[in-house]
Amino acid sequence: MNQPPIIVKDLEIKMQGNAVLDNVSFKLNEGEYLAIIGESGSGKTILAKALAGQLFHKGTIDIAKQQKVVFVEQHYHFKNLSNVSYFYYQQRYNSFDADDSSTVIDELVRVVMDQPNALESFHKIETLLTVLEMQHRKDAPVLQLSSGEHKRFQLIKALLVPAGILILDSPFIGLDINSREHLQQIINETAATGTTVIIICDAQEIPECITHIATLEKGKLKSFGEKNLQIANSVNAGYNNYRYNFNQLPDIREKDYNFSVAVKMVNTTVQYSNKTILSNINWQVNRGEKWLLKGYNGAGKSTLLSLITGDNPQAYANEIYLFGKRRGSGESIWDIKQKIGYISPELHWYFDTNITCYQTIGSGFFDTIGLYRKLNTQQHNILQQWLDFLHLSHVANKPLSSISTGQQRLILLIRALVKNPPLLVLDEPCQGLDEQQKKEFVQLVDDLCERFNKTLIYVSHYDNEIPACINHVLQLENGKYVIRSIYHHTAVAV
Repeated sequence: MNQPPIIVKDLEIKMQGNAVLDNVSFKLNEGEYLAIIGESGSGKTILAKALAGQLFHKGTIDIAKQQKVVFVEQHYHFKNLSNVSYFYYQQRYNSFDADDSSTVIDELVRVVMDQPNALESFHKIETLLTVLEMQHRKDAPVLQLSSGEHKRFQLIKALLVPAGILILDSPFIGLDINSREHLQQIINETAATGTTVIIICDAQEIPECITHIATLEKGKLKSFGEKNLQIANSVNAGYNNYRYNFNQLPDIREKDYNFSVAVKMVNTTVQYSNKTILSNINWQVNRGEKWLLKGYNGAGKSTLLSLITGDNPQAYANEIYLFGKRRGSGESIWDIKQKIGYISPELHWYFDTNITCYQTIGSGFFDTIGLYRKLNTQQHNILQQWLDFLHLSHVANKPLSSISTGQQRLILLIRALVKNPPLLVLDEPCQGLDEQQKKEFVQLVDDLCERFNKTLIYVSHYDNEIPACINHVLQLENGKYVIRSIYHHTAVAV
């Protein structure tokens, strides 16, 4: 009888003196494939990293035949041609920085060039590029990929490496609906070749090939067993009541800003070399409107938002008005950012996670990546009220890097809200949140926008993450808008 591919016994991991995994034991037999589910902060990514041999632990992790383990993290980390891995989140919008970045095809060829069956591997590159709809971006600098394109590129790169065990940490995050469907197919096909697949994902997105589910809760293995029974238990667990008490909400009555139009773009076009990212966009967001910005990965959504948030220098080459004033008419970038509460995957990736959660939120008052001045009493009190409101006071003095991805995202959301801006720009704000947190956050956005007449621009690839307050939609396709209309909540998200 063959030895099981993975045996985990009495696994324990501590960080900063606290147990993040405690007495975890399970066995995965040959031909079995595992999904790891659980609330944000339950230890899912820690378990995945331990299985990949990346963390010191007590207890045993026995992998049969010393099989090669390939681990695909949530976020993709890469180096430029100067061998530097430090990037700032506006960097992709500065064309001169792209010259120091490898192209997609260069990176992929580098992965397979030393493999025994080189010709077969090169064919696999083309196949994966086509299936995950990255063929048109194969000559693009890696630095200029959108967040969804980065995720697809990261997955292609991992799938090119022969592996006995493939561990995927939240691979569907940031992907549009087509890419998610294609990835489901690839995962099933990979499992069919004999590769042991382990995936962290939501219960609603578990691939067909998965046979077993491990559910974590506060670092402990709550349950482990066959998929059908575990999914039933997960669904029956349901959704807890909305936990936020608006009596604890800080004073966020809208300030007396003098504008009737938040955003206006006239024939806006953005190009890098010969690549047109946005083409002749005409768009107006009036005060109090709530817009959904839709489009497949790479459609130009993040570039469009970068023109609004002050992160893209090409805003000055276009006719763009923010809060009634044309860009380049004398306002500073800080004047613009002061009126905008912003969150995006890129901001999360490139944020300094070594500072504390308190400092992270405090930086939102000044729109800096880090807190470089002391908060006054009023700012401190508002910050603390937000932490209390979202039940996060216990992480205030912890480094951002020490809390779960979902908790990090909530801290960055508080950072976007803390200065009480009239315009909220929320680019895939639910990435990394568990199901309970997603539902609560969407309800929170609805309540804030309706009670306080916030202007909202919102991006999501999931229907269940779209707030009910949304009343307009702008859909992009290949840098052009194809829909600009009143939003109906029966529409299909992309």
